[in-house]
Amino acid sequence: MATKLNRRAVLAMAGASTVLLGAPLAAQDDTLRLAFIPQENPDKLLGDIEAITGWLSEQIGVPVEGFVTIDHAAAVEALRNGDADISFMGALPFVLAEAEIDAIPLLSEVYRGDPSYTGRVFVRRDAGIQSLADLRGRDIAFADPISESGYLYPLAEFERAGLIDRPEAADAFFGRVFFAGGYQQAMQAMAEGLVAAAGASQYADLLLTPEQQSQVTWIAESDAIPSHVVIARPGLDVGLRTRFVDAMMMLNKPEHRDKLRFLYGPDGYVRADPAAYEGVRDLARRYGLLK
Repeated sequence: MATKLNRRAVLAMAGASTVLLGAPLAAQDDTLRLAFIPQENPDKLLGDIEAITGWLSEQIGVPVEGFVTIDHAAAVEALRNGDADISFMGALPFVLAEAEIDAIPLLSEVYRGDPSYTGRVFVRRDAGIQSLADLRGRDIAFADPISESGYLYPLAEFERAGLIDRPEAADAFFGRVFFAGGYQQAMQAMAEGLVAAAGASQYADLLLTPEQQSQVTWIAESDAIPSHVVIARPGLDVGLRTRFVDAMMMLNKPEHRDKLRFLYGPDGYVRADPAAYEGVRDLARRYGLLK
């Protein structure tokens, strides 16, 4: 059963949950520390982190270290505590971090020429589920309680359909609500029949095997969501922050685009526009996550 969350609660959840997968991080001013969210298999992500941090170190001129957190909330807490300088995360965790710790948006991901995407509700093709109403009394897995495409936006589709009248009513509509810890985990639970549906990014089915992809479909799609964002803690040295952004923008060049696969596989990056996240802030207020 899912619990009612507020802004401070979802951030406080991370207090004891930050996991450093790799060498301990050194708290030194000349090292740039990056926090990554486990949207996919953490073991694969560790290899990706090693590859991209090595390249970034060369471009920026300081050691760059990376680690994987349990979830979005843990990444926000790492920024708050100074355990991370920069984090890759969704739009909703960003607006929460913005409100709590004055986090600064640096870059937005671009997919298929657009710095936005959607959330979807996925089901197995053989489950006999044709509409959101068919999920009444069934189990669903969402990616993360503070994920926009992996929770709030897909859940909002049930409100739009008139099946629930507020987020707290989800417990009464579904059998059980699970937070799987990432897109891939939620999608695997659905694909393997452990739950009837998964709420995740429109691209989350690409995290399944080709055979699994042929076995799943989606039955609802959300409004457009600003793409995932790269954010910095407010106290990070401005010069170091600028060098990081400049290095990341180099990934848009043909000779460096192959390295994007180490950063969740976007098509590129643009400099973040804080105004683009106003719709996410509005949804967070409606769900009681922001004042």
